[in-house]
Amino acid sequence: MGGKNKQRTKGNLRPSNSGRAAELLAKEQGTVPGFIGFGTSHSDLGYVPAIQGAEEIDSLVDSDFRMVLRKLSKKDVTTKLKAMQEFGAMCTERDTETVKGVLPYWPRIFCKISLDHDRRVREATQQAFEKLILKVKKQLAPYLKSLMGYWLMAQCDTYTPAAFAAKDAFEAAFPPSKQPEAIAFCKDEITSVLQDHLIKETPDTLSDPQTVPEEEREAKFYRVVTCSLLALKKLLCLLPDNELHSLEEKFKSLLSQNKFWKYGKHSVPQDCWLHVNAKKSVFPKLSTVIREGGRGLATVIYPYLLPFISKLPQSITDPKLDFFKNFLTSLVAGLSTEKTKTSSSESSAVISAFFECLRFIMQQNLGEEEIEQMLINDQLIPFIDAVLKDPGLQHGQLFNHLAETLSSWEAKADTEKDEKTAHNLENVLIRFWERLSEICISKINEPEANAESVLGVSNLLQVLQKPKSSLKSNKKKNGKVRFADETPESNKESEKCVSSEGENVEGWELSTEPSLAYNSSDFLSPLRKKPLEVLVCKLAEMSINYVNEQKSEQHLRFLSTLLDSFSSSQVFKMLLGDEKQSIGQAKPPEIAKLAQKNPAVQFLYQKLIGWLNEDQRKDSGFLVDILYSALGCCDNDMERKKVLDDLTKVDLKWNSLLKIIEKACSSSDKHALVTPWLKGDILGEKLVDLADRLCNKDLESQVSSESHFSERWTLLSLVLSQHVKNDYLIGDVYVERIIVKLHETLFKTKKLSEAENSDSSVSFICDVAYNYFSSAKGCLLMPSSEDLLLTLFQLCAQSKEKTHMPDFLICKLKNTWLSGVNLLVHQTDSTYKESTFLHLSALWLKKQIQASSLDINSLQVLLSAVDDLLNTLLESEDSYLMGVYIGSVMPNNSEWENMRQSLPMQWLHRPLLEGRLSLNYECFKTDFKEQDIKTLPSHLCTSALLSKMVLIALRKKIVLENNELEKIIAELLYSLQWCEELDNPPVFLAGFCEMLQKMNITYDNLRVLGNTSGLLQLLFNRSREHGTLWSLIIAKLILSRSISSDEVKPHYKRKEGFFPLTEGNLHTIQSLCPFLSKEEKKEFSAQCIPALFAWTKKDLCSTNGGFGHLAIFNSCLQTRSIDDGELLHGILKIIISWKKEHEDIFLFSCNLSEASPEVLGVNIEIIRFLSLFLKYCSSPLAESEWDFIMCSMLAWLETTSENQALYSVPLVQLFACVSCDLACDLSAFFDSTTLDTIGSLPVNLISEWKEFFSQGIHSLLLPILVTVTGENKDMSETSFQNAMLKPMCETLTYISKEQLLSHKLPARLVVDQKTNLPEYLQTLLNTLAPLLLFRARPVQIAVYHMLYKLMPELPQYDQDNLKSYGDEEEEPALSPPAALMSLLSTQEDLLENVLGCIPVGQIVTIKPLSEDFCYVLGYLLTWKLILTFFKAASSQLRALYSMYLRKTKSLNKLLYHLFRLMPENPTYAETAIEVPNKDPKTFFTEELQLSIRETATLPYHIPHLACSVYHMTLKDLPAMVRLWWNSSEKRVFNIVDRFTSKYVSNVLSFQEISSVQTSTQLFNGMTVKARATTREVMATYTIEDIVIELIIQLPSNYPLGSITVESGKRVGVAVQQWRNWMLQLSTYLTHQNGSIMEGLALWKNNVDKRFEGVEDCMICFSVIHGFNYSLPKKACRTCKKKFHSACLYKWFTSSNKSTCPLCRETFF
Repeated sequence: MGGKNKQRTKGNLRPSNSGRAAELLAKEQGTVPGFIGFGTSHSDLGYVPAIQGAEEIDSLVDSDFRMVLRKLSKKDVTTKLKAMQEFGAMCTERDTETVKGVLPYWPRIFCKISLDHDRRVREATQQAFEKLILKVKKQLAPYLKSLMGYWLMAQCDTYTPAAFAAKDAFEAAFPPSKQPEAIAFCKDEITSVLQDHLIKETPDTLSDPQTVPEEEREAKFYRVVTCSLLALKKLLCLLPDNELHSLEEKFKSLLSQNKFWKYGKHSVPQDCWLHVNAKKSVFPKLSTVIREGGRGLATVIYPYLLPFISKLPQSITDPKLDFFKNFLTSLVAGLSTEKTKTSSSESSAVISAFFECLRFIMQQNLGEEEIEQMLINDQLIPFIDAVLKDPGLQHGQLFNHLAETLSSWEAKADTEKDEKTAHNLENVLIRFWERLSEICISKINEPEANAESVLGVSNLLQVLQKPKSSLKSNKKKNGKVRFADETPESNKESEKCVSSEGENVEGWELSTEPSLAYNSSDFLSPLRKKPLEVLVCKLAEMSINYVNEQKSEQHLRFLSTLLDSFSSSQVFKMLLGDEKQSIGQAKPPEIAKLAQKNPAVQFLYQKLIGWLNEDQRKDSGFLVDILYSALGCCDNDMERKKVLDDLTKVDLKWNSLLKIIEKACSSSDKHALVTPWLKGDILGEKLVDLADRLCNKDLESQVSSESHFSERWTLLSLVLSQHVKNDYLIGDVYVERIIVKLHETLFKTKKLSEAENSDSSVSFICDVAYNYFSSAKGCLLMPSSEDLLLTLFQLCAQSKEKTHMPDFLICKLKNTWLSGVNLLVHQTDSTYKESTFLHLSALWLKKQIQASSLDINSLQVLLSAVDDLLNTLLESEDSYLMGVYIGSVMPNNSEWENMRQSLPMQWLHRPLLEGRLSLNYECFKTDFKEQDIKTLPSHLCTSALLSKMVLIALRKKIVLENNELEKIIAELLYSLQWCEELDNPPVFLAGFCEMLQKMNITYDNLRVLGNTSGLLQLLFNRSREHGTLWSLIIAKLILSRSISSDEVKPHYKRKEGFFPLTEGNLHTIQSLCPFLSKEEKKEFSAQCIPALFAWTKKDLCSTNGGFGHLAIFNSCLQTRSIDDGELLHGILKIIISWKKEHEDIFLFSCNLSEASPEVLGVNIEIIRFLSLFLKYCSSPLAESEWDFIMCSMLAWLETTSENQALYSVPLVQLFACVSCDLACDLSAFFDSTTLDTIGSLPVNLISEWKEFFSQGIHSLLLPILVTVTGENKDMSETSFQNAMLKPMCETLTYISKEQLLSHKLPARLVVDQKTNLPEYLQTLLNTLAPLLLFRARPVQIAVYHMLYKLMPELPQYDQDNLKSYGDEEEEPALSPPAALMSLLSTQEDLLENVLGCIPVGQIVTIKPLSEDFCYVLGYLLTWKLILTFFKAASSQLRALYSMYLRKTKSLNKLLYHLFRLMPENPTYAETAIEVPNKDPKTFFTEELQLSIRETATLPYHIPHLACSVYHMTLKDLPAMVRLWWNSSEKRVFNIVDRFTSKYVSNVLSFQEISSVQTSTQLFNGMTVKARATTREVMATYTIEDIVIELIIQLPSNYPLGSITVESGKRVGVAVQQWRNWMLQLSTYLTHQNGSIMEGLALWKNNVDKRFEGVEDCMICFSVIHGFNYSLPKKACRTCKKKFHSACLYKWFTSSNKSTCPLCRETFF
């Protein structure tokens, strides 16, 4: 059955019954039972697994581990040690799963081996255990209970390294916070293990008696008992409180065992002296440890010294005197080690041990005089002396221990019944006091007394003077804390501290509060009282002598501390000595009487006042202490008040007063002594006088130092801010008067300059007021302090410019008034409701925003101050307060109306121009004045302030009354709409809107936070009543989707409710028009049509007549919602009928100065209607209707032309705009007619238009343009005064070339201007070209369009004069039109300023419509004109022009500028999302549309225009660009190459190839073909039998790179000639500024001439010159060869000779 090597049946995995039994046993018990197997006894547990089936477990354990575990069960120490180290290493190296297999065996092995006799094995076991824990971590949990008892014992091992290793393992398993939980989890198992070891085990059960020697068995037993006791202590310390009660029964059974208590009386400690020589082997080592201060373990070692010496047998300590002397000397020596000095707990432990041992030795040896003398003279007194010299030790508890020791001796002497003992103790005390007096006197009796020693003596006397030691009472306190509050921490402490007197020093320090215990010596024992008094008197006498003779401050300070504890008439008498001086002549009799009676008062007058008033003394605090000591000797408060009042009048200086009051504040005892004086009149009046002087800087002497100055302010601050029991230090009436003085001073600051304010007392006043407000908890504010608060607020709410305050003062003022408001709102009763501050500050705010003029900065400061104020008010529990405050600042309706009226009316310009509103009266009375250029209108300030206030209120859910919220939001919207409508707003208005955004003052924020349901109704009511901006606000809200159209509908349901028309109704309908449906517009139109049939002139012009109804009709028509042709024709007929009936209403060719605004208004609406009619009416017009429209248009234009002087009148400006608009619309209509549309027009209409009406328009407008631009050089297109520029300039873009050439402008010619142009053309150029510099975009674009039409005409005039530019010149050049070139020169200078400093390649963004924008726009347009001109010229002229451009370097400048203006990515924004395989649209592929009206694309104008100019330059001047590119620096070279290749080359190559393919040019004898895909052009030249084929290849960076010419077929041409021709073509294509076709034409011409017999020039080997296209004409007289003039010139200049290049003869 049990055969060891038997093969188990295959598949039989079930273990035997005995294995299952072991498993069950393990489950039930929870611990691993030892296997009682085949060993010699049960203590030798062989390696036999006792849980689960042996075979199954063995199969789980790794074979290496199995081997190591077997070794661990061996008896040999070395084997066990090595096996354990190997086990630890394997735990670290093997994977977690393998190590986990060992866990079931580990508890049994650990429990046995952790108690091994060999300490190295124990240490190695704990180290291996830590490695096991780190590997398996939480997998250890199931085995914890079986391990924890032995593990806790291991942590208390007597061999420290083993104990530390066990602790490390424990901390590796559980962090400190989890350790109590782990212990609690296993508490029952731990207790069982410990109980077994303490009660059941014996030396023989722990070790096998047969194999282990008796001595070893005993040692192991004692060690295990020691560990168990320590582990028991650790268990109690670590267990949480709530777990202790569950172990109560187990502890009771333990404590009831006699064996447990016998451990305390064990014989082992007593018997130890039999085995050692104490004097040789114990005491020297003990002495060394003690001398070295316990080597850092003083808190552990020293508390055991008393128990140790108490247990020493007498035989060991003989001779006693020497032994105790040496012992105590060593003890004191331990105090001087560095470690002990630096640690208060260490030094405390040493001192405590010293006194404990001293008292014990004294008690044991009382009556033995030698020992008594040794203890006092040789130990205690030298020890005290040493401590007095060392300030580091004085902070410890030495003096308290001394006092404790003395008290115990005194108590025993008083109560001892044995007279001999009492007598002995009295002798000891007498001896002590004699010796103590000696050392104290020696310390003080030196002229230069050591400061530390003096301090030590005073501290010592102070402690000895107390009747009870602070140690005892404190120990009780500590004890209470420890046992009452049973926290885990207190358990830890109890673990740390052994019951001794040296523990927990810090606790004592806290309880020793020095109190003014006057006459406390009454409670002292007579044995202490008398010697102490004698000593004090001696020391006082000695000190006063030093003070009198040598003015020793050290002794004076000592005297101060002495008197603090020992103030009595006796001491003061001693201090006065025999002096019988009087206290002064002028003193009142009661003071003199008091001084006679009381030595303290006499001392005060005779000595103390003199000392206090010495100027050089820095610190007089200790003298003030003497003053209080003297006052303490007075009989009652009245005496003290008399003395202090008398001193205050004359004797005391300010700094002394400050010190006296400060001391009174710091101690209730001192305050009680001086209360009557503090509240009295003398001090109060003196302080009011001080405040007056300080505020006015009227000090006794101007030289007075700054420190004295601030000292006095501190005094004022102290008396205002310090409270005792909710009452002021001084009388209330004086507080009030001081505050009035402070307020008066602040009020005057506005009149001072900033420098004066910096130097003034404002800063000090702030400090005083701040302290006053901050400390006044529960004290009610006085009326004067509310006034002060208001002034502080006003100073903070105004800008620096007004208050002249430096920044640091503004910051101080703010903190001060906020502390005041804070106090105000936190008052417990509702007194703030009567507060004058809140009422007055609201009125002041209202006045500020309505009356005074604020700029942005001032408004920001004001808003910031109000923000602070309201946020403080919100802290009040009463939300009603906020609503009331906002209501107080809110203007009434008439005030709001006045502020709205005072807003300048320029806002109307844009709505009028855009046709959003119609007006028929002049209302532009208020305008921006020059002086108002920075100040904000009051309406803006008020709406901003109130919105800010409302925003703060809404965030706290405060509901406002009387619809205030809606009114405020409406006014804010009004302000914002006003700002938005201005066309050229001043800079500060943009700043205002930005400020509102930053402060979150927006409509959206207010709408989200508040209930704005009534707002829309309010806006509609105001719109219906007033119109104007109120109507625009509604439109803006709908447009910005702040209001949905559904919300608006109910407000205009009844259309008839808007009639009869008023201005308000008219504007409301006009604003709603863009958002109405077609049906709704038809309803409004239906209401209007009947009214248009009005007959009287008055009706036609009134709002409720023709004007108003036509205006509504126009507004409906503007959104293209009326497509009823008959209706439109009907209205046109009505208007024609008006003309018949009331022709004088139509302002045709008349003076507008006599026209009324009503008539102007109706004319504007009629013109608007005609423009809209042309746009939207699709049905044809009759001839009469066309006549009416065109004649009227021309007549209105004549009126516009004749009334230029009145353009400043807004309605006239508007009239001019709409007149030009109509002309523009007509021009556009006729310009866009096609053959299809002409058929529907009357027969002669087109010819009439061209011959008469169009001519008429431009003959009127061109002179207007010249005069308008001549008057003003700077006309921003956005300003209303220039509104008519846009329509007028747009109309001028339709002018035809013929009309331009037949202009009637006055002649304008420039002296010395080189020109071939006729006068009328030169005049036109000289008049228009300078306008490209004009600062208005519409003018620049119109002029460009006009000149663009002229450019192709101009080169012809230079062509006619070409012969005059003969070959004689070396490098002939010809300027493009001089007017353009002089303009270009000016523009280049301007652009140098704008762009010159920017590196090429860095892109500049030009702000649209800025001054720079106009400069750059003009410059680029000028270049477009020059390039257009260049393109229209012949090849020869182009050569001359390009030479001119090269000489002036203008083109180089242009190219540099272009690479600063062209965008990095010139693609259209909207094409980014388009189909990916299509080429994206770029500024190079799309033509630039220079529109005057369209402003949405303005940001792209300059970049697109720059790209357009670059494209033209590359196309028309490729050779020049190539030359510039090749000569540019490397960085620029690369930028240009990269950009051109990426964006331009493909476009240009494609255009070049396309132009070849589509070219209609025919060459005689040459055919040209192109291949787009390979970018190739093939030219085949044939003449007779000769065939030449050339292939021209364009580079990828065309036109920058060189064009390559390759040969195709070649028949009948010599190789050399062939090469020459290829080189020529290559040269032409590279150096001529033209297209490939032009280059080929030039080359063919050259070859033709060659075949005609014209010889090549022998310099350039070409018949036709490559640059100026001339033939060789200059012949050498010798060799008869002909050369080109330009080639010869170059030859002569480069060779510095004038010989023929061929025959070398001199060339004539």
